[in-house]
Amino acid sequence: MRIVGLTGGIGSGKSTVSNLFKAHGIPVVDADVVARDVLKKGTGGWKKVVAAFGEDILLPDGEVDRPKLGRIVFSDPQKRQILNRFLAPYISSGILLEVLKLWMKGCKIIVLDVPLLFETKMDRWTNPIVVVWVDPETQLHRLMARDGTTEEDSKSRINSQMSLDLKRTKADILIDNTGSLADLNENFQKVLVQVTRPLTWTEFALSRQGAIVASISIFLGIIICRKCL
Repeated sequence: MRIVGLTGGIGSGKSTVSNLFKAHGIPVVDADVVARDVLKKGTGGWKKVVAAFGEDILLPDGEVDRPKLGRIVFSDPQKRQILNRFLAPYISSGILLEVLKLWMKGCKIIVLDVPLLFETKMDRWTNPIVVVWVDPETQLHRLMARDGTTEEDSKSRINSQMSLDLKRTKADILIDNTGSLADLNENFQKVLVQVTRPLTWTEFALSRQGAIVASISIFLGIIICRKCL
């Protein structure tokens, strides 16, 4: 099984690339979706976050007001670290469960879409690592246009993450998304060829099909050995 790591920065276009993978039939495990699930009312993550940040972050129905919580942690590095520390175990477990489900289905290639891929050390699970990169000015303008936020707020959110320039140094595959959507689609086709190349023997051995082949081989080996004896 090949687990492809996909990351980038806010406003870089990572989600667009993630959707392109899905459109080409490659399953994607989205860390943001998992994070929303672990913050649902009554979950372990919800209880820890409410205990740490108070009931002021809750909506009338008891669910977490995610935009409000986001504003709190983006402006305070210490509180951001607290939130990440509380949720990281739940998110990691949720991602692992989704990967296991896809493994059981026989998927040979999957994509882990994780904004904090390097920060949470999840890059150790993935190969290759795809980084979606844009220059700082483009990133700022796109974020302001997308979310309607001020320049100050947008810079605060960007600065809360590892810089894209640092992330690009850790990439196996880099997608430069400073151009148009047509340019991105063209670049993606090249990436798709690299990502969908035949599995290595190690990757095949880690797939469900590889496990089945190994089990059958062991079973046949035992039968042959018994006959020889």
